[in-house]
Amino acid sequence: MSTNLPIYLDYNATTPVAPEVADAMLPFLRERFGNPSSSHPAGRLAARAVGEARDEVAALIGARSGEIVFTGCATEANNLALLGVAQALGDTRRHLVVSAVEHPAVMAPARWLEANGWSLTVLPVDGHGRVSPDNVARALRPDTALVSVMHANNEVGTIQPVAEIAAVTRSRGILLHTDAAQSAGKVEVNVDRLGADLLTLAGHKFYATKGVGALYVRTGTPIRPVLFGADQEHGLRPGTENVPAIVGLGAAARLARERLPEAGGRLRGLRDRLHEALARSVPGLVLNGHPDERLPNTLHLSFPGVTGRALLEAAAEVVAASVGSACHSEHDAVSGVLAAMSVDAARARGAVRLSVGMMTTGDEVDRAAAGLIAAWRGLTAR
Repeated sequence: MSTNLPIYLDYNATTPVAPEVADAMLPFLRERFGNPSSSHPAGRLAARAVGEARDEVAALIGARSGEIVFTGCATEANNLALLGVAQALGDTRRHLVVSAVEHPAVMAPARWLEANGWSLTVLPVDGHGRVSPDNVARALRPDTALVSVMHANNEVGTIQPVAEIAAVTRSRGILLHTDAAQSAGKVEVNVDRLGADLLTLAGHKFYATKGVGALYVRTGTPIRPVLFGADQEHGLRPGTENVPAIVGLGAAARLARERLPEAGGRLRGLRDRLHEALARSVPGLVLNGHPDERLPNTLHLSFPGVTGRALLEAAAEVVAASVGSACHSEHDAVSGVLAAMSVDAARARGAVRLSVGMMTTGDEVDRAAAGLIAAWRGLTAR
């Protein structure tokens, strides 16, 4: 990242486009501009590129190519998962289960279904932000159509026991969706090991562009489209494909798969280096989220005696980070995720999310820690 800008520690909000991804996209922004539905050579070239990208995304998550549906973003993929299953099963099953820490892209369509006659159960989480598989089992009913529990939380980074939850849902013949927007490229995401029937990906969370995502739909899963038009994307997502962005998503998926063996250790090392530096100089600093079952790049901390927003404003020339999800409002209200974890108001107001990425260096981590410490001392000395 440019040395003229603050040190970027907001990779959970979005990632820069990897050079390899930009290079893969460029020809499809220029000379390879065909419509994949066209039968002439330019169209066939575009269709082949979309197919190759589909193969790469499938390989990243251990799926079959035909199980990947490209979307405009993870929000669209989540809506298609929930509303598409509701369309398919709503005549016989009208109960949905979600966790209390879901992203708005899951919670909002769930609440819409509730407002339109569905029953909705919102599962509690523990103090680390984890869902209990036993609570999932207790929530299931004969008319439960779908359970949706995210793979990893976008704010605190806690990883959910999705495989254990899948064992519960599968034994009852109930579908499971997991939003893996934050976990793909950081930890292993394998649809068979997780037991997911539907799984969401977001391109801009793993070094592709904004405006492209994907939904994995296990073969045989009952689902119907929620948009209507032509029959692109197996009839589930009409509209001319965004070929450059899809090609970029495929390139990003390939990069993520190649980097994964070393990515977790490197990210964890940088994250822990930052945590240790801050903890040495900020008495009363508190970690939010699970201490172990957590994304390797995510550090969610509560600083005592300050609000997170004031701290980041004071450190703005050195560090670019956030108090929580970039999709939430910009005021000091307590995060819904922290509230679900029963974090007290003072601790919640002092929370800051710091997330490192593949471009982060050790020197940046050290300078960011120094900047945050200086800002905290300046605020608490007043």
